[in-house]
Amino acid sequence: MSDAMVTLHTPRLLLDALRDEDAAALYHYRADPAVSCYQGWCPASLDETRRFIERCAAVAPDTPGSWFQRAIRRRDSGQLVGDLGLHFLAEAPATVELGISLAPAQQRQGLAAEALRATLGWIFEGLRKHRVIASVDPRNQPCMTLLAGIGMRREAHFVESLPAGAGWVDDVIFAMLEREWRLRHASERHRG
Repeated sequence: MSDAMVTLHTPRLLLDALRDEDAAALYHYRADPAVSCYQGWCPASLDETRRFIERCAAVAPDTPGSWFQRAIRRRDSGQLVGDLGLHFLAEAPATVELGISLAPAQQRQGLAAEALRATLGWIFEGLRKHRVIASVDPRNQPCMTLLAGIGMRREAHFVESLPAGAGWVDDVIFAMLEREWRLRHASERHRG
């Protein structure tokens, strides 16, 4: 599948491949403590960020066991405002895990919801997957509100299940089935 086939357009956003020139912006927001405290990957340097982008370029979508990363850009300016990852689970090939990061200055504008809605459409319609999940630190209330707002259901809460620094954090799982997405999407289209 070519990269052009995985470029998604929304009214305000373009989701496409991370580029070499994105390294500084990606490092800047991913290393920000307000973002990194909830992420599984925090770059230690600009060089590590460049290597991450290089590795991402080698991953094809729907490769079992891999994370497929997309840049989230403003359509009008091309500015990188965040990134979105899709984990194609080797042990559950009909399920995709998603994760999203937005630069703090770009949050609370509806951009994450816009990016996720487009991505869910691609996962369910384009890739014909059955289920999408997201893993969230419950201290990240804005992300939990975001996922509920796009129609994902809170499915599980695992207590102190993930190592974090010198301790452990809880993990809340949100999920959506293809049939739930289809019903919600039809309802939104009918209202719009």
